Amino acid sequence: MVETAKIKIRKKEQSSLPQVDFSNIVFGRVFSDHMFVADYRDGEWEDLRIEPYEAMQLTPGLISLHYAQTIFEGLKAYKNDKGDVMVFRPEMNLKRLNISAERMCMPQLPEDIYMQGLSELLRLDRNWVPNLPNTALYIRPFMFGTDEYIGLKSSETYRFIIFTCPVGAYYSKPVKVKFERHFTRAAKGGTGFAKTGGNYAGSLYPAKLAQEKGYDQLIWTDGIEHEYVEEAGTMNIMFVIGDTLITPHPGDSVLKGITRDSVLTLARDWGMKVEERRIKTSEIVEAIKNNTLKEAFGVGTAATIAHISLIADDETDYPLPPVESREFSNKALKALDDIKTGVTEDKFNWIYKL
Repeated sequence: MVETAKIKIRKKEQSSLPQVDFSNIVFGRVFSDHMFVADYRDGEWEDLRIEPYEAMQLTPGLISLHYAQTIFEGLKAYKNDKGDVMVFRPEMNLKRLNISAERMCMPQLPEDIYMQGLSELLRLDRNWVPNLPNTALYIRPFMFGTDEYIGLKSSETYRFIIFTCPVGAYYSKPVKVKFERHFTRAAKGGTGFAKTGGNYAGSLYPAKLAQEKGYDQLIWTDGIEHEYVEEAGTMNIMFVIGDTLITPHPGDSVLKGITRDSVLTLARDWGMKVEERRIKTSEIVEAIKNNTLKEAFGVGTAATIAHISLIADDETDYPLPPVESREFSNKALKALDDIKTGVTEDKFNWIYKL
């Protein structure tokens, strides 16, 4: 064992790196050599360690397998032209992780454990950060209850892990979506604002039905009237109508996205009109019909910006303007990519450099 501060390090005997073709990476299928692990017992985080990415031994009675007491985050690291590792807004992911933890009756993760674990892991696996266009190192922090107990209560013990994987583009082309008016992703008073596994499990069946009809994803609507736009699949959603950028206001049924916040910050910095408000599906359809809807796109860590090429409503497909004509979203995507890779100045202090 090698010890760095409080973190014990056990290195993988033989790296898997030589087996990876970085020019042909399938998203979420290739994993880096190591992971950071910490366990929570008796009110304290302990046994901080980095060890090889490998299978864990779990009991069938693990409480989180039965009651979904799990939360997670997603962020990315890049390389600049000097070879420095650049992590995009990691402190915001910790803030959101702890918001999710509070909602799911889980312990808070201290900043020093999170940042030290992330830093040491990325230093050890820095060669896993790709530097080809449209690639990044995806970082997945997550926490789950580890009690062996099948009574319905919050766990008393937890495990926190960070692992990473090199990734390419999440979507290979603009996506076709449809308004979802029957199923509900999240309801008022529920867990929609938390990044917890159950939210995503519940979305799989409606998404499967949409995909069987030829759509890539859904535009989720509110759980009461199914008339107000909330999210696009697993992303926040934005529209450019006329000269205004419009997006649903985050509430307790909408995840407060970090990419969402970044895009809104850029828009305001550029002097663009921005509205965070309730948006009726009928407003979107009307804007398409009268040609004032210029752009529609999802925003999230995996895709950064996912252009929407078509929106369906009540069996009617509405094609949107071509991607190449979309001034704002293309400009925002380039600006974010340039900041993440050190091409332009990081005047918002979004980058954590290693």
